[in-house]
Amino acid sequence: MKKVILVGGGKIGIAIAELLGGTGDYQLTIVDRDATSLARMPKANVTTKVVELKNADSFAKEIEGHDIVLSATPYTLNPIIGTAARKARAHYLDLTEDVASTRAIKDLANSSDTAFIPQCGLAPGFISIVAADLASKFEKLRDVRMRVGALPVYPHNALKYNLTWSTDGLINEYCNPCEAIRDGRFVEVPALEEIEHFALDGIDYEAFNTSGGLGTLCETLEGKVENLNYKTVRYPGHRDIVKLLVRDLRLGVRRDIMKDVLETAIPITYQDVVLIFVTVSGWRNGLLTQESYAKKIYSQNVGSRLMSAIQITTASGICAMCDLLVEGKLAGRGFVRQEETKLSDFLTNRFGRYYA
Repeated sequence: MKKVILVGGGKIGIAIAELLGGTGDYQLTIVDRDATSLARMPKANVTTKVVELKNADSFAKEIEGHDIVLSATPYTLNPIIGTAARKARAHYLDLTEDVASTRAIKDLANSSDTAFIPQCGLAPGFISIVAADLASKFEKLRDVRMRVGALPVYPHNALKYNLTWSTDGLINEYCNPCEAIRDGRFVEVPALEEIEHFALDGIDYEAFNTSGGLGTLCETLEGKVENLNYKTVRYPGHRDIVKLLVRDLRLGVRRDIMKDVLETAIPITYQDVVLIFVTVSGWRNGLLTQESYAKKIYSQNVGSRLMSAIQITTASGICAMCDLLVEGKLAGRGFVRQEETKLSDFLTNRFGRYYA
């Protein structure tokens, strides 16, 4: 039985504990500074401990004796957790969408004898695995377009949105620069711009630039694709209101206020849908060809709990990568990119099947 230490007892932490603990193949230690959060954790194969994350040296002592570290905390803590994991010689996986913290993890992975696998959620994460799989079917690539949204099934407010995961991560996506490849060159583009509209299954959506969703795919495909971009999907009208908040009211530089406004006014929901839409075009057998992947995933019961679609997709992503690492289907040392994972391995995994 592999010993895993999970850092973070929030909504995603609960889902990870339910999935991994329920298998009987993992013994979990879950740490968080909030005892109330830990009290909500499932009991099977789980122990909990209140820990204040102060520095890498002290946290490395908490990690000792564990094989794997899973981080389900705000991205700002990941460099400390990653440093502690390296000191304790444990494998490290996280869910971050933050570009800077991923670069810090990549630096830690250099010459490491354990694996460092960031961005193991939905986007970044599974979306890169799908895009890389589609891209591999072409002799020459032209465009790779990745679209993901976590949306309420029953939108009711002007934003047509409910909080479904980390508010800090959401604000990060809306405010930070976005990576892309345009005309064969790596570029940074502003968030909330380049809005587009499309319909899927008879429902209208909008999509616009947000930060972090590409993960490391720009590095992987630079020089191999003409255009690569990632956009977040929302119901029409959402982007204009968010842009008013972020730009016109300047809450993008007062993020603590924006977080308070959103968490006070916008309720969470467990009745959501995750939309995944990837389109790749290029040349195959001498013909310009396009292939797409589209999927909708809804909330459902996992064990004894109703879980939102974003909980399921995020938690099952990191759990699947943990499984694949243990099974030897991922590199066991150094920096591991999401797109190095075979889509077939992921979808046939017991956790990855939630996507299938």
